[in-house]
Amino acid sequence: MAVSVFVSGATGFIAQHIVKSLLKKNYIVIGSVRSTAKGEHLSKLLGSDNFSYEIVEDIEKEGAFDAALQKHPEVSIFLHTASPFHFKATDIEKELLLPAVNGTKNALRAIQLHGKNVTNVVLTSSYAAISTTSVESNPENTLTEDSWNEITWDLALKDPVSGYRGSKTFAEKAAWEFLEKNKPQFSLTAINPSFVFGPQAFDSEVKDSLNTSSEVINSLLKLEPDGTIPPVRGGFVDVRDVADAHIAGFENPEAKGKRLLLNAGRFTAQSIIDILNESVPELKGKIPVGTPGSGKEVIASLATIDNSKTKKLLGVSEFIDLKTTVVDSVKQILDNRK
Repeated sequence: MAVSVFVSGATGFIAQHIVKSLLKKNYIVIGSVRSTAKGEHLSKLLGSDNFSYEIVEDIEKEGAFDAALQKHPEVSIFLHTASPFHFKATDIEKELLLPAVNGTKNALRAIQLHGKNVTNVVLTSSYAAISTTSVESNPENTLTEDSWNEITWDLALKDPVSGYRGSKTFAEKAAWEFLEKNKPQFSLTAINPSFVFGPQAFDSEVKDSLNTSSEVINSLLKLEPDGTIPPVRGGFVDVRDVADAHIAGFENPEAKGKRLLLNAGRFTAQSIIDILNESVPELKGKIPVGTPGSGKEVIASLATIDNSKTKKLLGVSEFIDLKTTVVDSVKQILDNRK
């Protein structure tokens, strides 16, 4: 009997890769989407009889997932990827913090009440729940799977970036607290990726403006040769590695109760520009050059990320590197422009 997996927020950038991989591995997938139009669009892209969708218009509404799970008692794995991720919020509490926290609680409550066969829950958290800004900018510090962002609710209201960091931290903490308090029949694994780069799951999903993390690369392609390279920097991981980790999160018994810190290395906008100028000939002369190699200095000023525990658990020595993830992303964007 094929195993049924529920994926919340199935149309998301990471989620589409997860769903594609699950179908390849012969799982039956039920995805939650916000509307019939989104569900039909995804079904058409996937072209699989093993995919169906349920509409969950608003994950924050109490009981949001109840009906979907009542309809699918066969579900034994629940991957919760749905959570707001954008830096455009004007009301941070209402648009970022509450939907993330309440959406996570709603999912877990629904699983406890109606998901009697669910044994594993995998939550898409973020490196944002691991690192605090002040910690991040000190090279003396080392961040691991056990680190937590020390942000408070009040600090999270300061600006949308803080709001995003807070939303991920408070949602993940709410999930672990739920397990502690309710001792449900399922285990929890959290996936904590840094900036997620890499191609879209389907070429047709390449739009002029992409999801927040992909837009980091896409926005550099929109710069004029004399444009200013933005100061963006951080850790990165390829979306294909992130999708694999979500699946390992329930397939590998050792992942139960763990946080998987996904990070392949550090980047700056300059290091991405360097790769584009070296490896994508058609961009030469069309984008800035900046100060080649200067990204190394910036990276040296950041905290160390040690995710050796995660790599060991996943059985990988290295994740997809920056050059591969950047070139694959950009080739897809450029081919789409043609």
